Amino acid sequence: MALLALSACAQDGATSPKTVRELAGSSEAVGARRQVERGFRETITHWDAHTALTLGLVTVDDSCVGGRAKEWFFQDGDDEYKIRCTMHVNAYFGADPHHVADTIDGILTAGDPDGSPIPFGHDFFYATEVVDYYRGRTGDPQGPGTGEPSELFSAGTVTLDWDQVRQNGKRRLIEELPACSPSDPPVQRCLREPASTSVTNMRRKYGMVFKLSFPSTNYFTVYKDGQTVSR
Repeated sequence: MALLALSACAQDGATSPKTVRELAGSSEAVGARRQVERGFRETITHWDAHTALTLGLVTVDDSCVGGRAKEWFFQDGDDEYKIRCTMHVNAYFGADPHHVADTIDGILTAGDPDGSPIPFGHDFFYATEVVDYYRGRTGDPQGPGTGEPSELFSAGTVTLDWDQVRQNGKRRLIEELPACSPSDPPVQRCLREPASTSVTNMRRKYGMVFKLSFPSTNYFTVYKDGQTVSR
C-alpha cells in the first residue's frame, strides 16, 4: 500500500528540473527538434528563393517545460505530461517599398503550384484584393475606412505581416526583435541569426520589412502515462 501511495504521488507530482533536462536531451527529443527546425528553415529558404523578398533575419525560440502537479481546479492539461517541448520560428525579409504590389503578387505566384510551402495563391481572393489596392485599382481591401492592409493569414500555417507604406499619419511597422531569453540547451534555446542585425537595420537597408511567423509547434511531449508524441 505504501509503494502504491508513493507511485501515485510521483505520477501526480510536478516534473523535477533534472528529469526535464534528461528528457529534453534524449535522442528522441533531439531528433524531433532537429526535424522540426529543419522543416522551418527549408520553408524559409523556399520563400527567399522563389519570391522578391530578401531574407535578413531568422529567430528561433525553443523551450522544454515540465508538467505541473495534479490540478484539481482550473485544469488546463499541464498536469498530464512530464515534459513538453515547443518551438517558435520567425523570418524577417527586406523588400522595396515602391514595388509592394509586385512583391505580394509574386508571393501569390510562388504559392500557386500544388505542393508549394507558400500557402497564399491567386485563389485567395483577399490577397488579390491587397495586390489591387497597392496597384491603385480598388479601395481598402477590408472595407471603406479600414486603411492600408498589413497582413495575410493562413490558419495553422503561417502569418505574413509587413510595414505599412501608404498609410497617412502613423504607420504600423514590424516591431523590433524581442530580447533573447538566456540560453540553457537543451531546455532553453534562443537564436537570433545574424545576431548583429535588427529590424531597424533591415528597414534602413531595404526600405520595408516583411515578417513571416510560424505557429508555435509542440514537437516533443512525454505524458505521465508513458506515452510519447514527437514530430
